[in-house]
Amino acid sequence: MKHISQKFKIVLFFALVFNLHIKAVLSQEIWDKIKARPQTMDVTERRSLENSHFKLELLKSSHTVAKMNPIIDPTFDFVPSELLEIRSRDSLYHLGDVNVMYRFSGDADWKAYSSARKREPVKSMEEFNGKSISGLVSSRLREVDKLSIIREWSIEKDELTLSFEFKNDSEEAIEIGYLGIPMIFDNILHGKNLEQAHLEKVFYDPYLGGDAGYLQVVRLHGKSPVLLVVPEKNASFEAYSPLLDDRTPRNITFEGFHDWVIHSKAKAEHEWKEADQWIKPSSKVIEPGQSYKSSLRFMIAENVQSIESKLIAKERPVAIGLPGYVIAKDVAARLQLKAAQKVESIHVFPKDALSISKSSKKDKNGWDRYDIKGLKWGRARVEITYDDGSVQVVSYKVIDPESELIAKMGAFYTNQQWFEDERDPFGRHHSVISYDYEEKAQVKQDSRAWIPGLSDEAGAGSWLAAMMKQLIDPKKDEVAKMNTFMHEVLWGGIQYNEGPNQYGVKKSVFFYEPDSMPEGTYSSDINYNTWAAWDKKHADDPGRSYNYPHVAAAHWVMYRLSRYYAGFELQESWDWYLTHAYHTSVAMVKLAPHYAQFGQMEGTIFLMILEDLRREGMNDFATDLESIMKARADVWASLAYPFGSEMPWDSTGQEEVYMWSKYFGMDDKADVTLNAILAYMPTIPHWGYNGSARRYWDFLYGGKIQRVERQLHHYGSALNAIPVLHEYIQKPEDLYLLRVGYAGMMGGIANVTEDGFGPSAFHSYPETLEIDGLSGDYGSGFFGYAVNSKSILKNDPIFGWIGFGGNVTEKSNKIKIELTTAAKQKLFVAPEGLMINLAAGKILAAEYDVKTNRLKIKFEAKSEHVNKVYFHLDHPTKNDWEIGLEQLDNGMYIFPLTSDQNELELIL
Repeated sequence: MKHISQKFKIVLFFALVFNLHIKAVLSQEIWDKIKARPQTMDVTERRSLENSHFKLELLKSSHTVAKMNPIIDPTFDFVPSELLEIRSRDSLYHLGDVNVMYRFSGDADWKAYSSARKREPVKSMEEFNGKSISGLVSSRLREVDKLSIIREWSIEKDELTLSFEFKNDSEEAIEIGYLGIPMIFDNILHGKNLEQAHLEKVFYDPYLGGDAGYLQVVRLHGKSPVLLVVPEKNASFEAYSPLLDDRTPRNITFEGFHDWVIHSKAKAEHEWKEADQWIKPSSKVIEPGQSYKSSLRFMIAENVQSIESKLIAKERPVAIGLPGYVIAKDVAARLQLKAAQKVESIHVFPKDALSISKSSKKDKNGWDRYDIKGLKWGRARVEITYDDGSVQVVSYKVIDPESELIAKMGAFYTNQQWFEDERDPFGRHHSVISYDYEEKAQVKQDSRAWIPGLSDEAGAGSWLAAMMKQLIDPKKDEVAKMNTFMHEVLWGGIQYNEGPNQYGVKKSVFFYEPDSMPEGTYSSDINYNTWAAWDKKHADDPGRSYNYPHVAAAHWVMYRLSRYYAGFELQESWDWYLTHAYHTSVAMVKLAPHYAQFGQMEGTIFLMILEDLRREGMNDFATDLESIMKARADVWASLAYPFGSEMPWDSTGQEEVYMWSKYFGMDDKADVTLNAILAYMPTIPHWGYNGSARRYWDFLYGGKIQRVERQLHHYGSALNAIPVLHEYIQKPEDLYLLRVGYAGMMGGIANVTEDGFGPSAFHSYPETLEIDGLSGDYGSGFFGYAVNSKSILKNDPIFGWIGFGGNVTEKSNKIKIELTTAAKQKLFVAPEGLMINLAAGKILAAEYDVKTNRLKIKFEAKSEHVNKVYFHLDHPTKNDWEIGLEQLDNGMYIFPLTSDQNELELIL
């Protein structure tokens, strides 16, 4: 095995390097159409502004940004300056451009102006002095409609300001119905390998928070410096609109640019009228002879963890939601506010969505505490008005109690999505199939073969979620159906059960091959003339490694059900399922070696399988699996940023790379991975963006609305939460990690509908702002929620005792937490570093005595399938627990349940 592992290691290394090289070469062709267009900007003559934090270069002809270098790292540029010459054409936006829609009093139609659409030279307003530069943006606009737009860049000691002044020299009032300032930073990954991308490129995330909003611009590697854009004057962050008219080619290596929208009424009346906007759309009327000025300020923060402290230092309002902004109705949530101004009023929209009240309890360092209670399912907006008239907006999503929501999911999967058709030519009879929520119909056909084909993330997503649901809340009728699915459809159908490809996983069981199938098999309403409509040969291919974790997870769940629960009458014994989980893991590397070079989504399952193999004494299997995974990890350790995938850049592989790096003691690589995750996984007072790991192309492969678009709480959120919360358990004092990780985990259920449908993600475009209609690849995210769901009791030095996944009450020296998660199987007591981890049974509540260091745990009473609690205790230093309980031969403690009191006391 050592020889095989070394050979595999070499193969993986060269495959990865070659793969990145080819991607970089091919993507050079992406600019050909742009190069053919005439240049309309002079990129040679420039003006410079500099202070202690910024060095700014502006084009003399347009006053747009050519370079924006932070003084702390002058070799780095926040804007795409290396592409400046290519992008010096019309309809290519630059930082400093402006978009306006306006109309005269009495007119119904809006006029539109964009400084980028047809370039004209800026007319300077004054002599350049090195501290500021101002100019008339458009002479044509002033001549035609007597509307002047004057742009000014000014620089102070450590900040930079961009202002636009609108002067109405006409004889009629002018209404500004749309005002957008394009946020153009260098997120263009075309032609870059992973190392170049992480060193040179940025991602940015909006806090749509009105006057307290901001944009954070973070380097891909997650380290210093971080750029913050904040409102300075009349620049409320009202919407975040994609600049779809920008001609920079958009695809999987470029998400696109967006407008910072200050006023949005004009678009809300037309393009966006079908969507419920995050913030009430506004406009501004400028009377004849009057002017109106809007400005943004740019500042530098040291890193993502210091963003809030930087905002506080600059007297910006800061909000922190505990445990977050996705709140279940049974959760006692908190909103912590800190602002230079006093709160004048707070309003909730819809007014019956949630309650908010000022707490009598005081926190340290000037924080005000408000108690939040979710009342009505759906989105909620909290508007906080301060004494100076500024308004901060915090966006919440209220969901049903997690146990109720998960129960609805299980019912939806095993009823509405349960497919039965004995004559189905693709062998899908008795399976959980993809679903179209808008049509209220199962997806039996699609030009993307995998969606109805029960494989890939967008085809396996639904049955994977249905299977993972049984891990945390097994129901007899649902388990029975998943058992049937396992042995009639998965084993021997989706997964080969014999022959040279045994344990291999097919790319799809659905395929398009009309000549070999009965007439009428395929719908004439679907265009099957695409690359994605695989024939049987391609569908049967076991070479896509990403399909294997889903299947391995299914075997593992069946193992857990068979091992720790009673009365489910599964077809095979627990060791059969665990053995098949092992063989599936090994088959991935054997049969799909090309993509197995990368970290896999849900790759944590392989580590969990390894741990259970060790626990069950299957040491030969465990040693083999560990050796194979070590060969993969050794390759990752040799690379600067080992986060590749079948895409040029991805947020998929980081989860598994981190987990194996930690397991094998490669802490430096784990740190690199964690920093990369924190770069694209922000904590922001907005449920859609808080903890939302970046993904912007999977609507193409698994969505109903197929477009390149930032997806809110795609499966990456809950999967990337696995390493973030794992790191938090090692560093229980770090509230930032806890907030980010918990938000990502809750993102795994944030988009579930009130009746239990799990969609692929939420659409961020302001014309939509709704879930996608297809189930897609939702299941991968629910995997992250299911294996990572936990309750955490923490004593924070500022906010005191807080609970994540549980409601906390204090009485003298005793701190009680009542669990609110669906599983109620994991409890982490942060002051003690102790994790109680159940394999069966539920923890209802726990009481921690801070004086005696005793912990009383209350378990749920026995039920039909659970008459014993099986658990283990994880602690950084303590292994020997004298608690007087028997143990299984695999080391699990056994706590017999009764129908009455079920309490266990631990001395910590």
